[in-house]
Amino acid sequence: MARHATENTALQRAEGAFGTLPERYLGSEEGRRATVQIRLSDVGRTWEVELRDHRCKVRTSPRGRPDVTIGTDAGTWLALREGEISGLEAFRQRRLWARGDLDLAVGFEGMFRLPDGRPPLLRLHDVRVRGARISCLTAGHGPKRAILIHGLGGAKSSFFETVAALSPDHTVHAIDLPGFGASSKPLASYSFDFFARHVLRLMDALAIGRADLVGNSLGGRVALEVGLRAPSRVRSLSLLAPSMAFRRGRGMAPLVRLLRPELGALPSVMRHGLVSGGFWRMIAHPDRVDPSLADIAADEFIRTHRSAPARVAFYAAARQIYLEAPHGPSGFWDRLELLRPPALFIWGEEDRLVPAAFSRHVATVLPDARQVVLPECGHVPQIELPERTHELVREFIASTEMPGATQARAAEPA
Repeated sequence: MARHATENTALQRAEGAFGTLPERYLGSEEGRRATVQIRLSDVGRTWEVELRDHRCKVRTSPRGRPDVTIGTDAGTWLALREGEISGLEAFRQRRLWARGDLDLAVGFEGMFRLPDGRPPLLRLHDVRVRGARISCLTAGHGPKRAILIHGLGGAKSSFFETVAALSPDHTVHAIDLPGFGASSKPLASYSFDFFARHVLRLMDALAIGRADLVGNSLGGRVALEVGLRAPSRVRSLSLLAPSMAFRRGRGMAPLVRLLRPELGALPSVMRHGLVSGGFWRMIAHPDRVDPSLADIAADEFIRTHRSAPARVAFYAAARQIYLEAPHGPSGFWDRLELLRPPALFIWGEEDRLVPAAFSRHVATVLPDARQVVLPECGHVPQIELPERTHELVREFIASTEMPGATQARAAEPA
């Protein structure tokens, strides 16, 4: 009987929180129509929230297929509504899951005021810059600013746990690069220079003078380009398995130059199993990662790449990575030695895409950079070993603010 009383109390409190959503609603973009279903597993109920411009309607009986389904428990739901925890922190603690439009799932929290009129803990918004519209997740209210840049085929969702880890000290902006995720997909070269210019334009639009940049894979290479182009705008670089120009294995370059990214506009079928398999190939030890993450990543990739411009952007960026010249007037390794902002390189010992052996080349051209090789880790350390990775990033950022601080010269095991 006590158990039923507890469940009834949780249900009543949850119903009360859902009842306040219409008056807390902050509105959405003009013409935006979305349906969100929230399932509270411990009370066995599902609510449907319909969002229309400046109107929010809550139903206790779902009617149709939602754009996204969010699952949690009543206690977590109430904590979210009270602002005691953010959705990203709940996701990190595996107290919340989502299937469908992941951007909508994350942005849902930011559409409602907290009690007493407080602003939400995070918000999803579009930043319009010259030539593109950049989707940005912003969280935290720290004095320092951090920008997180995802890898090829990824999106800001690959940094959800990083946002939660850095937001106590930073105002964090996790972005979708132009051509990826929810950002616009213009007809462009999708070169590293293109991406770096748009990151700098984003910083201008958000009035960010200097920032700590964190990038994974392609995002690491873009962060390096920003550091090379505008060193005064970069406080530090934390580079997680960054894409680097290959010195060997370039025999296919003549053929790749002939292949046009525009061929990606042709209709193609992307199978869920194939895409989720690609996710697992980036992970050295799958037992460390929640299996649902592969499904979430695959769903998001397939949904995004139903768009022909998204496929063209993906192939254009992949082509740039493969064809980047290692040496010469614009060669990567010759330019890298000119890097001025302090840099941390984190490599995965078992990375199949960007070998940790690159650390030897980095040590030659950037002897003052700090390098760490994570044993038994793959290509996305912020997902596979999040606690250790985020500890290293936080410590490195703090160390760059200390007068006279020096960085390790050789790659070190973590």
